[in-house]
Amino acid sequence: MLFTDYKYKQKAVFTGFPSSVQLTCQTIRNVCACTYISDVWPQWMHRVINHRYMNVCWDYILKRFLKGASSECRCVQGLNKKMIRAKHIITNNPVKQLTHYNETNEQKLFKIANELLKTEKAYVARLHLLDQVFSAKLMEEAGKGTFPVEVVKNIFSNISSVHTFHSQFLLPDLERRMGEWESTPRIGDILLKLTPFLKMYAEYVKNFDQAMELLKQWSDRSPQFKSIIQEIQCQEVCGSLTLQHHMLEPVQRVPRYEMLLKDYLKKLPPDHLDRRDAEKSLEIIATAATHSNSAIRKSDNLKKLLEIYEMLGEEEDIVNASNEFIKEGHILKLAARNTSAMERYLFLLNNMLLYCVPKFSLGGPKYTLRTRIGMDGMKVLETSNEDYPHTFQVSGKERMLELQASSEQDKAGWIKALQETIAVFQQKNESFKTASKEVEEVSTAELGKRAPRWIRDNEVTMCMKCKESFNALTRRRHHCRACGYVVCWKCSDNKVALQYDNNKVNKVCRDCFSILTGEEPAEGKKKGILEIGAGQFTGSSIMCGFLQYSEKTKPWQKVWGVLPEKECLVLYLYGAPQDVKAQCTIPLLGYCVEDSPRPTDPPASFRLSQSKSVHSFAAESEELKQRWLRVMRLAVTGEMPERPVSVLDTHRMKVKVRFDSVVQHNQRV
Repeated sequence: MLFTDYKYKQKAVFTGFPSSVQLTCQTIRNVCACTYISDVWPQWMHRVINHRYMNVCWDYILKRFLKGASSECRCVQGLNKKMIRAKHIITNNPVKQLTHYNETNEQKLFKIANELLKTEKAYVARLHLLDQVFSAKLMEEAGKGTFPVEVVKNIFSNISSVHTFHSQFLLPDLERRMGEWESTPRIGDILLKLTPFLKMYAEYVKNFDQAMELLKQWSDRSPQFKSIIQEIQCQEVCGSLTLQHHMLEPVQRVPRYEMLLKDYLKKLPPDHLDRRDAEKSLEIIATAATHSNSAIRKSDNLKKLLEIYEMLGEEEDIVNASNEFIKEGHILKLAARNTSAMERYLFLLNNMLLYCVPKFSLGGPKYTLRTRIGMDGMKVLETSNEDYPHTFQVSGKERMLELQASSEQDKAGWIKALQETIAVFQQKNESFKTASKEVEEVSTAELGKRAPRWIRDNEVTMCMKCKESFNALTRRRHHCRACGYVVCWKCSDNKVALQYDNNKVNKVCRDCFSILTGEEPAEGKKKGILEIGAGQFTGSSIMCGFLQYSEKTKPWQKVWGVLPEKECLVLYLYGAPQDVKAQCTIPLLGYCVEDSPRPTDPPASFRLSQSKSVHSFAAESEELKQRWLRVMRLAVTGEMPERPVSVLDTHRMKVKVRFDSVVQHNQRV
C-alpha cells in the first residue's frame, strides 16, 4: 500500500504552523496508517527530511503524531527512531540542506524545459493533422474540380511553413538539448535562435477570420467539402474535435510559449548563463503573442456569434467579422397599452440590439428575432413605474421598447452596456466624418492632377460612398486613386486616366468618374424587369387587381396582378400593390386561356397553359374573372387590348355627373 492512496484526503489536524507544515504532518499520519512502513519509506521520508520547517517544529510534530497513532501500528517505534535520526541529519548539516534546495530548483528548470518538449511534440502532431491530413485531402479533392483550389489555400494559409519550422527545426533542437541537459542545462539560446521565425504566425493569425468564414461558407455550399471534413473528424486522431478547434491551436501556441518562458525565468537564478538569452527570447515571443491574443479574442467572439446564429434558427445573418458580441440576457417588455410584462431576450452587439422572443420547443432554435434596433440614433433613458420597478427605455429608428430588468443591478448593467456601445459607435462615426472632411479639402479643380492622401483602412468600417459595412469576404476595401476615399468594389468599378500618374488608367469612385469625365458611371447591375414598382403601373394599367395564384401544384397565394398599358403582353405579379419588385412575370403571347374549372380549384378560377407550364388564377368575383379573361384572350394572340371601364372608373363617372347636376342646379337658383 502506498501513501498516495491516503495523501491529502483528510484535513490536517495540526494547527499553529504554516499550511505546508500542516500538510506534511497529515502526510506522516496517513503514511503511518499503513501496515508496512517499509513499502512507503523511500517516497514519503525524502519529502519530510527536506521540509524547511522540520528543524523548527520536529518535537511538536512527533509528540502530536505519536499520541494519535493507532495502537495496532507495529512500526511506531521504528518510525520514531528513523524520524529522530532524520531530524539529527537536518539540524546538524545545514550545508546539506542548502544543497537539496539548489537541486530542487534545478529540477524545476528541467521540469519546465521538459514540459516545453512534451507540448511541442503534441503540437507538431496537431500541425501534421492540419497540413498532411485535412489540407492534403481537401487539395486532392479540389484537384478534381469539385471546388476551387484557391479556397483550400486561403483556408490553411501558411500552415505548411509553420509545420515545417516546428517539425524540422524547433522540435529536433529541443530533443537534442534535453538529451544533453546535464552538461548544458539551458533553452534560452535555442529559443533566441529560432523565435524570430515565429513572425510567420502573423500571416496565419491575420488570415484566421477569413479562414473561418470560408470554412463555413464552403461547408454549406459543397457537400463533398463537408463530407471530407466530417470523415476526418470522426477519426481517433482528431480526439472528437472539429477542424475549427484544431485550426485554433497555432493561434494559441505562441501565448503558451510566452507563459512557459516567464515561468522558466522566475526559476532561473539572476546570474545564470541562460538568463540573457531567455529574456531576449521572451521579448520577441511577447510581440508575436500580442497578435495571437487578439486573434483568440476574435475567434471567441466568432464562436459566440455562431452560437447566437444557431439559437435564432440559422435564419439571421449576424456572423460577420465586423460584428462584436457585447451582452445578452433575459428581460421583461412592458406592453404599450396595458403595461403587462412579457418575457423577452436581448442580444447586444456593437452595432445593433437584437430583440427576441423565447420559443417553447424541444430542440431547434431557442429564440425568434422580433426586431433589430441599430445603434445609429439609439437612446437609453431610465424610467420610473410604481407598479413595475427597475424599468428603462430603449428607443431607436426601428422601434421603442420599455423594458423591465430583474433587479436594480441588472438594470444598471444594461444601461451602462448600451450607453458605452452607443458611445463607441458614435465615436467611430465621428472618425468616419472627420476622415471624409479631410479628403473633401482636395480641390475639385485639382482632382486627378495631384495625388490624394489615402484614408487608412483602419480609419473606416464602411464604404465612404454607399455606407455599406466592410467584411473580409464579400465587401472588401478599395481606394479611389483620385480622391483617396476607402470604398467597396461596387463603388470603385470605374476607371479613368489620371494626370498625376502619367495619364495611366486607374480605379476611381463613381463621383470622381463623373467629375473627371462628365459622364454618369455605368451601373454595376442594370435594373431588372422585376425591379419596376407596382405603383408605377397601377395608375396606367389595362387591368389590375388581387388574384389567387398557383403555379402547377404549388399552394395558392394572394398576388396583385398588373397588365401595364406600355407592356400589355406581360402580366406582372406582385405581393402587394406598393411592392417595388415583382415576384414574377408571365409573357402572355402563345399561352392558351382555359376557362373550364377543375374540382380542386376555387370559384371564379381560370388558367394559362403552355406546354408543361400551367398558371392557375382565381378572381374575387365572377364579374372580375370575365374582365380578366377578355383582356388575356386578346393579349395571348398578340393584340393590344383596350383598357376596360373599371368599377372605380364607373364610380368616378357617377360622381362627376352628380357633381355637374348640382352645379347646374345652383346656377339656375
